[in-house]
Amino acid sequence: MSSDRFPPENLLRHEASPYLLQHADNPVHWRPWGSAALAEAEATRRPILLSVGYAACHWCHVMAHESFEDPDTAALMNSLFVNVKVDREERPEIDAAYMNALHLLGEQGGWPLTMFLTPKGEPFWGGTYFPPEARWGRPSFREVLQSIAATFAREPDRVAQNTAAITQGLERMSASHLGALPDPKLQERVTEAVLGLQDAAQGGLRGAPKFPNVPVFRYLTQMGFRLGEPRAMEAVHLLLRHMSQGGIWDHLGGGFSRYSTDDRWLVPHFEKMLYDNAQLLELLALAYAHRADALYATRAEELVAWLEREMVAENGAFAASLDADSEGEEGRFYVWTRAEVNAVLEPAEAELFSGVYDVSAEGNWEGRSVLNRSAHPDPLPEPTEAALDVARAKLLSARNRRVRPARDDKVLADWNGLTVAALARAAAVFDRPDWLAIARRVFGAVVLTMGAPDGRLHHAWRGGRHTAAGLLDDQAAMARAALSLHEATGEDGYLEQAIGWAEAADRHFRAADGGYHGSADDAADVPYRVRTAGDGPVPSGNGLLAEVQARLFHLTGEQRWAERAEATVVAFTGLEDHLAAMPTLMAAADLLRDGRSVVVAGEGAAAAVLLRAALRAPDPATVVLRAEEGSSLPPLHPAAGKGPVEGLPAAYLCRSGRCGLPLTAAAALTTALHQAD
Repeated sequence: MSSDRFPPENLLRHEASPYLLQHADNPVHWRPWGSAALAEAEATRRPILLSVGYAACHWCHVMAHESFEDPDTAALMNSLFVNVKVDREERPEIDAAYMNALHLLGEQGGWPLTMFLTPKGEPFWGGTYFPPEARWGRPSFREVLQSIAATFAREPDRVAQNTAAITQGLERMSASHLGALPDPKLQERVTEAVLGLQDAAQGGLRGAPKFPNVPVFRYLTQMGFRLGEPRAMEAVHLLLRHMSQGGIWDHLGGGFSRYSTDDRWLVPHFEKMLYDNAQLLELLALAYAHRADALYATRAEELVAWLEREMVAENGAFAASLDADSEGEEGRFYVWTRAEVNAVLEPAEAELFSGVYDVSAEGNWEGRSVLNRSAHPDPLPEPTEAALDVARAKLLSARNRRVRPARDDKVLADWNGLTVAALARAAAVFDRPDWLAIARRVFGAVVLTMGAPDGRLHHAWRGGRHTAAGLLDDQAAMARAALSLHEATGEDGYLEQAIGWAEAADRHFRAADGGYHGSADDAADVPYRVRTAGDGPVPSGNGLLAEVQARLFHLTGEQRWAERAEATVVAFTGLEDHLAAMPTLMAAADLLRDGRSVVVAGEGAAAAVLLRAALRAPDPATVVLRAEEGSSLPPLHPAAGKGPVEGLPAAYLCRSGRCGLPLTAAAALTTALHQAD
């Protein structure tokens, strides 16, 4: 074959993804995912070695250093395989398909994902991290390479049997499972199932490692109001208080790490992801709206300050992540020894800070200390807290002189959509109009730099380049962000934008038998179109779109949106035993059936006060509409025809097609919004 057509070199230097560029100097002849790589495999009749990871992934770095940078291992890879690298954040639809394949092989999954494919892209075997030498019950990576290549060459029937079984499994996993719209009894059963998994001591779900699982807790927030179940909201508060004072929170610079490696939120896996922090900001706002804990306000303020200080990308939106590693060590940037603290602070300051933030000579992790206030979660006297503020500022200044973790500065539309929605809610709850301005800026940046001519959004952008086609998650998350800004500002342009993306999802992602595929109908290099409503670290695209459709129904009164929301939900509810894994979809079903609408009729300062109260509702299933006069509401809306009372602006709390008596005092509206159904 012509070497011009298939050059014996690493082609990742032409890519924009920071993760792919991390591997651009490997001696491996990497190719980016796409039709060219598949064509090379077909032409050379070699299997594909697919390696999937992301820039902030610690074990991805480990495997890269041990194997992909090793000339002997690279030579073996180059001689036996067409080697393809994928950034799972840039191409999540590719990652999802092959991660599902790994699960069908009985593996737990994780990253780096290492899959072996036929030249047509069909998976036949895989794993995650493989060590350079056999250990921990795992064969060495070189042994795996030789064994897989031999199997592919000598046992084609076995390979064909595996690919057929996996393909059938993938088709089953992406099938429609028609059911009914969940009723309150089913919501109660799902809520009880989720509550049964709670860690009553440390918060979150039981066990280690400990992830935030924000979609689960946002659902519990909603169910606390719908079912009148106090345990649901208490689970949210327990999670947030422990996370906010644990080591998973960066007590100097702000921001939450991805997860805790233990069962008590102490030692994080130190990468910081935009999507985690976006969802946790929104959860902090909802929790504060329910119970005005000053800790939540502090953490929200510090989180937004971190976003603005460290995460603003070239186009004005937010970058994807910060790495866990620096100088080749996980967490090096963030941890402290007692001697390092003593070198920065005065002796009395160091003694106070170390006692409160768990810094000791022996350390609490590998001889160093992860800062945390788990043993001192409650506020100390004001002078003491002021002294700690000073000490933290000094330590942050010193930390800023360290070698920083790398930043993945690509912009992802869906993650920025989650962040815009969170900022809009937090701006209202914490009375921070400057945060609403940030939300507007980020939204505008995504629209300007990532909008497609056909009304869709691209998924990824970096350095002036669109690097991945738009996915369902992008259209849904940004439509949800647009609706958040519409409710916060009353501007109809945001509503029109949300409708446009929801309709684009119908045109390009809708499945004939219900629900939506993750990738579009014109995606040319996607071998398996995944369709799921299961939430992962981020809410599912189907769950987010169902929420958008339900919210559009309440905002516009148009029955088509109710019909679409119900169709999206019931495409998956036949999997009744798995609904606890679909909290975003279940929350959307509740919003559709039993969500509240607050209509503020009138204008002027008094109306603005009512609007502020409405936007601070602690129940996520609350939709806020403005109407200068009742006649300006959609004609099918239950509050159509209602207006100010005796010249005073009035709020109407509506649910299930009926509206309550007008409320002209913000305090009365707040009281009503805090009451469970």
